[in-house]
Amino acid sequence: MNLHVLPKSLFKGFGHLNKGGTAFGVLLALSFSHLSNDTLQSLIPSLYPILKESLALNFSQIGLITLTFQLSSSLLQPVIGHFTDRHPQPWSLPVGMGFSLVGLFCLAFSSHYYTTLLAVSLTGIGSSIFHPEASKVAFMASGGRRGTAQSIFQVGGNFGSSLGPLLAALIIVPAGQRSILCFSILALVCILVMNKISRWYKSHLHLLAQRPQTEHAPDTLSRRKVFFPLVILLLLIFSKYVYLASIHNYYTFYLMHKFDVSVQMAQVFLFVFLFSVAAGTFIGGPLGDKIGRKYVIWISILGVAPFTLIMPHVGLTLTVIFSMLTGVILSSAFSAILVYAQELMPGKVGMIAGLFFGFAFGIAGVGSAVLGKVADVSGIEFVYLICSFLPLIGLLTVFLPNIRIKHLTQA
Repeated sequence: MNLHVLPKSLFKGFGHLNKGGTAFGVLLALSFSHLSNDTLQSLIPSLYPILKESLALNFSQIGLITLTFQLSSSLLQPVIGHFTDRHPQPWSLPVGMGFSLVGLFCLAFSSHYYTTLLAVSLTGIGSSIFHPEASKVAFMASGGRRGTAQSIFQVGGNFGSSLGPLLAALIIVPAGQRSILCFSILALVCILVMNKISRWYKSHLHLLAQRPQTEHAPDTLSRRKVFFPLVILLLLIFSKYVYLASIHNYYTFYLMHKFDVSVQMAQVFLFVFLFSVAAGTFIGGPLGDKIGRKYVIWISILGVAPFTLIMPHVGLTLTVIFSMLTGVILSSAFSAILVYAQELMPGKVGMIAGLFFGFAFGIAGVGSAVLGKVADVSGIEFVYLICSFLPLIGLLTVFLPNIRIKHLTQA
């Protein structure tokens, strides 16, 4: 592969935004970068069955690995987002991937529990640098189609997350832990693409002055009236990401325990679920642009409840089918939630992105640690029984005000 040709071909459409349209070249490059970033991250839970055996770990220790990774990838995000709203940092994108690359090397050679924690921390720091700034670039490149832009950005990340288990089944499980070094090539290509994104970002900083005008203008609302919807949105993120954490981190163990499938087959089924998440991601953003974010949130969060409630009580075939339906429906929520929150607080694009990405990763880490402890005490099947009720939190959507974009103004 000619690495010098790749970035040029990806970035042919970068100048189109100057004519008032959506910069799809930028968005596709961002989606690829998100795919690369989240592919590397998804290799961490895909290694859990190998690490559990080689390091003699219990479920609580596996949950602590996830907690360490998720906290390192979440706590810094609101701080980075707030700082870069005031002081944009275009070159932070390749720097963040550099942290992830170092973490990848450490994870490949880790032979102790604590060095594994260090490795996942470095990978998490890279992610915490990437997400707020990349989400801000998606806002800049949207040309007003903010839901669509966020969905394009998000679908790359979710597709990358789905690749981890499949790559683990095809490469890491047969070849061993050191084979994770193969993915350093992906990280290096991503750094080259991010370098091009950073150049575009630096030359288009004026686009950050665009602010949406809504039917309920947030600038005229009190802090309390803005704060209350934000709390509801964060609770919806809690229900979505704790449930996703239960699947992402323990689904393979659940399938192996309940249905006696092999490690490789369980990884394939996990890939099927995560691929359905990626496939459903693109729906929420464009649909929210047309009918409103609130209705998309209703459908995506609460609509999965019938499937999650039934799934712990059915056989393998229906479990796989219901997990696919859950992934498609549930995954449409995040883009709608994030854009809704950014519309509530215009001018705080990076901070809101950092807050919501950070909270999502952090609560997923805490949830994973708690669920690991529950699995040790009460069994892995009990984990999925209690998690099946989480989507009912979607009923809180009724308290969200209706917000629709009228037009964009140049500040």
